[in-house]
Amino acid sequence: MKKLIQTLKNIWAIDELRAKITVTLILVLVYRFGSHITLPGINPNLLDTNKLNSSDKGLLGLFNTFAGGAFTQASIFALGIMPYISASIFMQLMTILVPQLQKIQKEGESGRKKINQWTRYLTVIVTAFQASAYIAYLTNPQGGYAQAIMLDTGLFTFTTIVTLSAGTLFVMWLGERIQDKGLGNGTSIIIMVGILARLPQSLVQEFNIKQQKSGGGLIIFLIEIAVLVAIILGLIILVQGVRKIPVNYAKQIIGNRQFGGARQFLPVKVNSAGVMPIIFAQAIMFLPTLVSFTNVSDSAKGGIARIFNDHSNGWYMLIYSVMVIGFTFLYTALIFNPKQIGEDLKRNNGFIPGVKPGQPTADYIGAIMDRITLPGAILLAIVGIMPGFAQKLGVSQGFSTFFGGTSLLIMVGVILDTLQQIETYLLMRQYDGLMSSGRVQGRQTTMPSSTI
Repeated sequence: MKKLIQTLKNIWAIDELRAKITVTLILVLVYRFGSHITLPGINPNLLDTNKLNSSDKGLLGLFNTFAGGAFTQASIFALGIMPYISASIFMQLMTILVPQLQKIQKEGESGRKKINQWTRYLTVIVTAFQASAYIAYLTNPQGGYAQAIMLDTGLFTFTTIVTLSAGTLFVMWLGERIQDKGLGNGTSIIIMVGILARLPQSLVQEFNIKQQKSGGGLIIFLIEIAVLVAIILGLIILVQGVRKIPVNYAKQIIGNRQFGGARQFLPVKVNSAGVMPIIFAQAIMFLPTLVSFTNVSDSAKGGIARIFNDHSNGWYMLIYSVMVIGFTFLYTALIFNPKQIGEDLKRNNGFIPGVKPGQPTADYIGAIMDRITLPGAILLAIVGIMPGFAQKLGVSQGFSTFFGGTSLLIMVGVILDTLQQIETYLLMRQYDGLMSSGRVQGRQTTMPSSTI
């Protein structure tokens, strides 16, 4: 406890770090305050909370989790930062697949500014489409919002599209300010705060459920907490796990000085794809639910909806796991180029002991990447279906989302990145780090800061 207090004092004693933490906290509070402001034209006192709680599942539940509960509250930040995330992911994939965009990205700062500007334009378009879909969801008579809308349909549609678009752009601006003036990883912190905002409520609900006669009591609740802690520890190992490939550099003598000759390591991550395979798999898994809006028979609709809306369904978990493993290999192949690494090593007089430079080096690195990607993909699939297993074992739906999946991956990754940045400031000022046993390591993700 004494060391913790001293560490906090050291953090607060660094002027630059103190300013960054203060700015980040203020901007996060602004975001959370805006999440509770209802859209113009909706009377919050007339919302049917029973229907809203029952609709918080599947795709809607995922949106609501990332938006910190603003989605079901019909807030001005109901869409959150997700349109910007979708646009950023699309642009990143395009820079990998389209050679012209690759050239622009390699132009340095000017190229990155162009791509960021195009991402913002695309965000506006995505937000407009999602806002239109959200309006259809609000005006659905079977939902809990229709009776609370006080404006006529045309005026409500126009004001809501404008308000939601402005809200998403404002949240995007908050993320950029946290990136520039705060602790960094602005978009990731916005998402993490939205996810963590639902943790206290879910924790209290789970505790109350376990106190009921058939709930299992306090012992079961404590066991669930212990299992959650164990899952988080395992996820930290998965996020930080690397395979170090030894690399030697040839000695060069220039004048009276010797350069090179040192032995270094090329770290290859077990989970190079990060959270992206889970996001892609979830997006594909939500598509079959569109059958409920077609002319398919009611029995078929019910079967499809039951499989793809129930995360604890055995078929859902099997299909979902296969898709996560497949997307892990696909995305890793897109972002990891062994041939380029082999050429860079050869250009810098580096070589792997026992392996010839050039193509043999690329083949060797590619073979290692394939071997470690498989266990990483399997572990990632297990993480993705852990909420389903938690529901099967009696955990409530809201609390089960913290036992794995996208939410937990983002939380662990962002917290590790933030702690790493704070520790870097401490070590630069010759203070002790946050841990006495070693350095805190972040995700070292290949994703740009704008996309988680």
